[in-house]
Amino acid sequence: MSKEAIAKEAVASTGSGKTIFGRRDPDARGYFGAYGGRFVPETLVAPIEELTAGYFAARQDKGFCDELDGLLKHYVGRPTPLYETRNLAGPERINAGVRIFLKREDLTHTGAHKINNAMGQAMLAKRMGKRRVVAETGAGQHGVASATACALLGLECRVYMGTEDMRRQALNVVRMQLLGATVHGVDAGSRTLKDAINEAMRDWVANVTDTYYLLGSALGPHPYPLMVREFQSVIGREARRQILDQAGRLPDVVVACVGGGSNAIGIFDGFIDDPSVRLIGVEAGGEKIAPGRHAARFAGGSTGVLQGTRTFVLQDEAGNIELTHSISAGLDYAAVGPEHAWLRDLGRTEYAHISDAEALEGFKDLARLEGILPALESSHAIAYTEQLAPTLKPGSIVLVNLSGRGDKDVQSVIEAMK
Repeated sequence: MSKEAIAKEAVASTGSGKTIFGRRDPDARGYFGAYGGRFVPETLVAPIEELTAGYFAARQDKGFCDELDGLLKHYVGRPTPLYETRNLAGPERINAGVRIFLKREDLTHTGAHKINNAMGQAMLAKRMGKRRVVAETGAGQHGVASATACALLGLECRVYMGTEDMRRQALNVVRMQLLGATVHGVDAGSRTLKDAINEAMRDWVANVTDTYYLLGSALGPHPYPLMVREFQSVIGREARRQILDQAGRLPDVVVACVGGGSNAIGIFDGFIDDPSVRLIGVEAGGEKIAPGRHAARFAGGSTGVLQGTRTFVLQDEAGNIELTHSISAGLDYAAVGPEHAWLRDLGRTEYAHISDAEALEGFKDLARLEGILPALESSHAIAYTEQLAPTLKPGSIVLVNLSGRGDKDVQSVIEAMK
């Protein structure tokens, strides 16, 4: 689909008169085309309206934006480096002419892209007069980032985490506690991210007066998908400047793993206006594409509503949410961000899936060839890139978002390798 065709369809689908290029705000109801919106209990309508007004005021406030930029630079460690791999794309392995660059989000303070959004939302919470923050986490990195931002800004922090995720991400549980957060284990359902979000939202409903819900991915009711995208778009802005500086041109392909989709939408944002750049999200193929054995929404899902937003969801014919599975706790979720669903419908983005076994090989390859331990989430993007590169023309450039570091996953890798 051409740039002009995408833009025309985007205007028609939103009714907003805006194309998908540039800022790409959803319409007044919070929809990206047919996806998004607000599906919340009546008790949350007023708090979400308050949040929306607070966010739109903050993002137009130069003082707020300057303070956030300062913290990202001097505290978080931005800009993160763009590193061209020396061995991963070696001629004896993949394709002699393909160049692979890694956007090193694993080198941020706390070790993942999650801190970009957590810092912005924690600042917003304080600006709105909220003293208590609740958050959910799967792999633990958003929980650590939220606890970190709250410690810095003097906010109380409670993090909800499925007990299965607590087991496989024990290190991050300790990190959150050391940072002063209270970690609340969730035993309901599959005891993973979906269940943690449910409990965090229940807490918010019960304590709306003084509590801010710091959602970690580009999910949930409007304005969260927009807000998270905007806070993570710093990845794409930096990556665009860096690839032009280091390679002299734009990449041919941008690859990122997709759970809820915040790291992917963050880096895609820098290239959305460049139709020559393929944007590919990589989901969790798990053990196989069968109900309860994976988390590849675009491979086995359909349109539905989950936790406040209309998007692509893994569900059965009766609309019941299916169980999910992934070796990666951060990709183990039944829905994907609504903007991803919209961009896929428009033909602007593509989505693939990688199995647990393939992701594990990607993890080992990057560790042994480049001396980098990637998060298991990011390992899906690495594994897909290894499969994609042989199909590309010599001289092609692939930019991979290395969304996080893998020390949190060492125990899971040990168990899987046994």
